[in-house]
Amino acid sequence: MIIDTHTHAWPDSVARKALAGSVPDLERRGDGTIAGLRASMQSAGIDLSVCLGVANHGTSVDKANAFSAGLDSDQFVGFGSVHPDLSPEENIESLRRHGLKGAKIHPFFQNYSLDDDRLAPTLDAMQGEFAAIIHVGSISTASSRGVCSPTMLADLVRRFPRLDVVACHFGGYQQFEEAAEVVVGLPVYLDTSWPPGLAEVDPEAVRKVIKKHGTDRILFASDWPMADQTAELEAIHALGFPDDDNEQILGLNAARLLGLAH
Repeated sequence: MIIDTHTHAWPDSVARKALAGSVPDLERRGDGTIAGLRASMQSAGIDLSVCLGVANHGTSVDKANAFSAGLDSDQFVGFGSVHPDLSPEENIESLRRHGLKGAKIHPFFQNYSLDDDRLAPTLDAMQGEFAAIIHVGSISTASSRGVCSPTMLADLVRRFPRLDVVACHFGGYQQFEEAAEVVVGLPVYLDTSWPPGLAEVDPEAVRKVIKKHGTDRILFASDWPMADQTAELEAIHALGFPDDDNEQILGLNAARLLGLAH
């Protein structure tokens, strides 16, 4: 089974607007709809995609979680959203009521920082029950400093040691070297997403990071529709790891994290 642990899709009625409001200078590789994601998965040979909800405001959390929960479980695993505008009780109740396995944390789009005192009680409450998939690093229009830097992620992991954390973009988008020093080796999963494509990163540096962190803690991820799923699969295979390692990266690790039958 091949599992893409980092995709985004929205209801048809808002997909175009939501996609237009995302990172401005990245080429879109899909339309942001569920039908578009399904077609991309079929073309790439991907069995399951984790679809990440991001609510920009507390008032949108439950709606985002309801959408994620309603996805076809044969092809998608919906991750919900939490927001510091809500109390930890409200955030956790919504995740539980919708039967979600975790939440996406995206400080840039949700307008807070990883060390926001308002977010901490929710992260604490998620420990041992829900996973947190966290954007780490810059985006093209803004620095991660004071928002979600690799150092801030490392501090969060130490503060919440029982929280299952997936650090997106190898632990630091556009900050690969810093992430390699600060995040690699921590007790977290690293996802491989790097839009517009992992092939743009020095493959030897990628291999070195994966070996140091351990292939049992690496998750295949594309960040569709900001990257092409087929191309991202090809980039993983091009790294030249043995089949057993690729099986872990491409699906087994995610299945273990998500509690799925192999």
